[in-house]
Order: sequence, then structure tokens, then C-alpha cells
Amino acid sequence: MSRSNEGVVQGSKTDDPPSGADAGRGGAGTSGEAGSDFLQLDIGRVPAGGRTEWLAGRLRAAIADGTLPAGSRLPASRVLAAELQVSRGLVTEAYQRLAETGQVSGRGRAGTVVVAVPSRAEPPAELPAGGPRATGAGAGPVDALRALPCRIDLSPGVPDLAAFPRTAWLRAERQVLADLTPADFGYGNPQGAPALREAVAGWLARNRGIRADPGEVVIVAGVAQALALLSQVLRETGVTRLAVEDPGSLGARQQLEYGQLEPVPVPVDGAGLDVAALRASGARAVLLTPAHQFPTGVVLDGDRRRDLLGWAAEGGLVIEDDYDAEHRYDRAPVPALRALLPEAVCYAGSVSKLLAPALRLGWLLVPARHRDAVLAAKRYADLGNPVLAQLVLARLMDSGELERHLRFLRRRHRRRRDAMLRALRDRLPGARVHGAAAGLHLTVTFDGDAFEDTALASAALDLGVKCHPLSWHRFRPGPPGLILGYASGPVAEIEEGIAVLAAALRRIRP
Repeated sequence: MSRSNEGVVQGSKTDDPPSGADAGRGGAGTSGEAGSDFLQLDIGRVPAGGRTEWLAGRLRAAIADGTLPAGSRLPASRVLAAELQVSRGLVTEAYQRLAETGQVSGRGRAGTVVVAVPSRAEPPAELPAGGPRATGAGAGPVDALRALPCRIDLSPGVPDLAAFPRTAWLRAERQVLADLTPADFGYGNPQGAPALREAVAGWLARNRGIRADPGEVVIVAGVAQALALLSQVLRETGVTRLAVEDPGSLGARQQLEYGQLEPVPVPVDGAGLDVAALRASGARAVLLTPAHQFPTGVVLDGDRRRDLLGWAAEGGLVIEDDYDAEHRYDRAPVPALRALLPEAVCYAGSVSKLLAPALRLGWLLVPARHRDAVLAAKRYADLGNPVLAQLVLARLMDSGELERHLRFLRRRHRRRRDAMLRALRDRLPGARVHGAAAGLHLTVTFDGDAFEDTALASAALDLGVKCHPLSWHRFRPGPPGLILGYASGPVAEIEEGIAVLAAALRRIRP
């Protein structure tokens, strides 16, 4: 995988709204001569609305990477404000933010002193035990990690929840409620509201090249439920083993195991799933992410696609998880497999990465031979998804609001991805970056290093930053690595998070 960052936009600005202390103060700090020898701070190019967060972020990063060790004294607020040509209140607010997280402490005449490690009311959080064999009826390591507190969350699969289009959603909800009759509040169709099934069919035709009749669409509670329904149906037809990508999503594999299917690992390389190895496995069905493989980011190439479709035409079944195909930045769109061989491909998608996981709204297309069984399984699972949210989503799709939201997210995510790439280049120059062209995460590997990536993720968690060790998502051994999400937080948090990872790496490296 190439380390090239060609096409990356340099010098991107923060995409966050003005913070309280420096909002509206455009006069101070605009001179090109504004700056301080302390940490080589140059505030002249920082937008007026982001200076407090920028300064706090630079200080946090310096504490995290050891530039400001415990016991260091920060400059007096009036001195630093004068050097940066900003208000003293701006500097005071930045110092206060660090004091609130326990990184600095005011010592009266002694000034503001770095204490580095935030005070904890509880013992440090420990990285949950995980990996491809982490099974059982309880929460898996991904769910357990999600529940742990942290200062900065770089977990993969977390979308930009702050960008949820509240105004558009409320407007669509009012329009839907105004049009509903009393009968519409009764039990809905377990297959899904007709309006949403029609809207999804249109969305897939426009954005994924899939031609589907609304009658083929089954509305589900996200891809997780799609996998649960398919597991039940496949098991009833005698399928007990299902091929999965290696590396691949640990959460998806655990979903299949809970559905009593045995996951059979098939290696992934730079061209995607190894179809020859799939044939050799003897599995009759396979789950894969062909448009943006999780976690490596590779695209299933043309030759492998043809081989896979040939395998499927001979009686195999493909489950296509199209989890974040809309989020692309530096490459052309990749057609869905379902568009090429609908009679052999089950297609699953959702709005979890586009709007919010909390909506629990997704869709499933299955070949005709499995449709009745899937519909029966859905009916007995929950009698169908809540109708009101389905109708609101249908209105957003039909009105063009969802496409507008997607365009907004692409611009915002590109800035954050570029910030993470720059931070990785500066702080972790030995890391190899994978999957930068699309998606909501990057995977980094440390070729030639002998440390355990779980130790690195654990050290980062102890410093307040969450991420996934790559080994969680592997069956076979490989170089240590991390999976880093960049969609959910502002640029300053991303930069600080990577600085913390660099400090954590220095802790555990032999």
C-alpha cells in the first residue's frame, strides 16, 4: 500500500464554529508578526473564531508528547497574550480548558503548572480483551470500548454526530405529521413503509447504480439486523459456514457467530478478497465490503470482481455490506456488486454513517429465492421498524436534502482526513497509512516493529484517546496497527489525538 498522500489538501482550516472566548474578536492576532517563541506559536493564520481551541489544542499536544513535562510552568497569561497579540481573556480561557481536564493547575504566585495526568476519580480504563475469538452472549470488545469514557474518540465507524441535520429533520417531520391520518399510526408493513422503500430504491439507483423495485426492498434496523436475519435464513437452508474477510470487521463476525454461523477467514490483499482462497475454503456464502474494505480501505479490483461473480453464478451467495460507500474523496465511485448480479447478491446498507446510528434505519435487498424467508424473519423479529422515522427519512431522500447533507459531509470529512494525514506525517513518520481515498477512518501499520498493537491502544486509552488495535479485526498475525476514525471530532482534537498516540508509542516501544 502506497504512502503517497497525493491529492491531499494542505493547510485546511478548522471547520468548527467560533468558541465563546474569542468569538467575534477579529482584530487581535491578525498581524503577520503575531507569535511567540514559546512552542513556536504562530497564531496569525488561525481563523478568529477558532483561536481559543487552537491554543488549547497546541498546549494539550505539547503536554501529551512530552514537550511540556509535568512541572513545566506556562507563560503568564498577560505575557503570552501580548506576544500573540490577542486578548488576555483568550489565553485565560485556553488555560482554563486545560485546568478543567486536569492537565494544568494554577499555583498562585508560582503561575500555571503542568501536571500532565488528569486526576481520576476511578482507576484508569483498561482496553477490553478482544480479537477474532472474542465471542459470547455479552458485549464484545467493540461495544465495551464504546462505553468507556475518553477525552478524544478516534474509534472507527463513528460518524459526525454533531452534523446531524436537525433543522431539515424537524421540517420533514412536521410535513409528515401534517399529512398523516389516524390510521397511519397503526401497525405498519413489516417490510417497511412503502414511501421509504420507494425512496430507497431511488437513492440506490442514483447513488449506487442498483436498479431495484420498491417491492424488493426490506427496511431493517441497520446492517446488524440485516446480518441477523440473513444468518437465520441461511442456517435454515443448511448453510453453517460463512466466509469473511481477513482482516475484516470483528463486530460483523460476532454478529454472524451469534446467529450460529461459523466464520471462515479468507485473506485480503491489495486487490481485495482472494477469490481463489474463497473457492478453496468450500464456503457457500461470503460476507464482504467490496467498495471500501474494512479496515484496509482497498477496493475489490476488476479481475477479482469477475472471479467473485463467476463463483456466485456457480451457486455461491454474496452478502455485500455497503457500509460507507458514499464517503469518497480522491477516487471515482465503485459500482455495487448487487447492480451486476442481483440474483446472487444480498445487499445491505444504512444511514448510520450518513445521519446517525441512533436512527436504526437501513435496507436489505435479497435474491428472490430468499425474500419470503427474510420477510417472515423480519415480521417475527419486530413487526417492522417505527413508521414515523421511516416517513421522515423518505421525505429527506425525495426532497434532495440527503444529497445536500452528503455533499456537506464530504467537504467536512475531507478537511478532517487531511488534518489526520498531516498529523500522522509529522508525529508518526514511520507509520504506513492505508485507505485514505474514502471512508471515515484510516488504518496505520508499523512494519518491522515488534510491539503489540493492543499495548499501544491501551497506552493511548490511559492517556484519554480511544482507537482500535488492528489485531482485533484479524485472524492471521500481521504487523501491529491501529484503526483511526477522523469523522467525529474537530481538527484540533484529531491533531491532539495523534500527538497522544505518538506519546503512547514512545511508552511501549522496546
